[in-house]
Amino acid sequence: MGQDADDLKYTPLYDLHRALGGKMVPFAGYAMPVQYPAGILTEHKHTRAAAGLFDVSHMGQAWLEGDDVAATFETLVPGDIAGLAPGQIRYTLLMADDGGILDDLMVTRPIDAADGKRLFLVVNAACKDQDFAHIAARLAGKARLTRLDDRALLALQGPAAVTVMARLGPKATALTFMTAAPVDVAGIPCLVSRSGYTGEDGFEISVPADRAVDLAKALLDQPEVKPIGLGARDSLRLEAGLCLYGHDIDTTTDPIEGSLAWTVPKRRREAADFPGAARVLAALKNGVRRRRVGIKPLGRAPAREGTVVAAGNGPEIGAITSGGFGPTVEGPVAMGYVEPAHAKAGTAVELLVRGQRLPAEIVTLPFTPHRYAKA
Repeated sequence: MGQDADDLKYTPLYDLHRALGGKMVPFAGYAMPVQYPAGILTEHKHTRAAAGLFDVSHMGQAWLEGDDVAATFETLVPGDIAGLAPGQIRYTLLMADDGGILDDLMVTRPIDAADGKRLFLVVNAACKDQDFAHIAARLAGKARLTRLDDRALLALQGPAAVTVMARLGPKATALTFMTAAPVDVAGIPCLVSRSGYTGEDGFEISVPADRAVDLAKALLDQPEVKPIGLGARDSLRLEAGLCLYGHDIDTTTDPIEGSLAWTVPKRRREAADFPGAARVLAALKNGVRRRRVGIKPLGRAPAREGTVVAAGNGPEIGAITSGGFGPTVEGPVAMGYVEPAHAKAGTAVELLVRGQRLPAEIVTLPFTPHRYAKA
């Protein structure tokens, strides 16, 4: 926030957002819609009930190519990239040498890449320049990174997303969660993944930038689909217990603290050959000083980022990293870090807000069940 309008970048859908009444705000260097006239609450509920269309074109897309590119990329992340089957996607973490997290990202082995020489990367908007520079520098001479700044990215999320895709891109309905394939959607060649960041079933659609408006209009012409802004995107991912980079995870957190131990499979733990492995393995063996948890305020007031968490009638034990109102659960929801002794679900805690100690409880994430299309 706080950027001059002259410094902002624009996605290919900027004019369409304005035409739809989008309230534009600076986000990660781009002018993005935070909401439309219906409002964040209505947009959130519509996505959970039908299908919402999100512009996520500000995120970074790239090809990474080279001989045995999966093994090469594993030198930067703790995930099992070599084990990806053609068409499969992996959520993983770009690691700093000290075990902190530089970014979280999606890695796809394209369905037509049986030769093992190409990966498709999607990284966060605020980190993409640093991420791509880091990857290119670290893998110089072993793999070539090609930014796809000429492509847009749309996310169609919600239980009716598959109904919409059955009309416009029928081949996409054969995908299951965390798989991807080339699909023509409304007659436009796209790369479609069955994935998203709302906790709902849905699709992310990579499309040439010069066809993005055509695709968005075709999707919005479907009766189930409404445009959704950043405000509802944030409340949806928070209810789903999904991390927002720069808030819930960052260079000060390691995967174990972040409750992301599942991103470091047995083979990678045994090899200990990724950046920061010593810190990660030590955390697995000896425990951590703090842990990411779900936190449910017991009143009606939302707990905002930075709110201090204390033990009941006791000392400070942590802080909120993401918080707000959860429309689906009809009350405030939050995530944050607390000392491990207080991390068990059901533990009573207090939130320090303007000199008051407000009651809250540690809860199991997510706040609302995931509804992914599993195989």
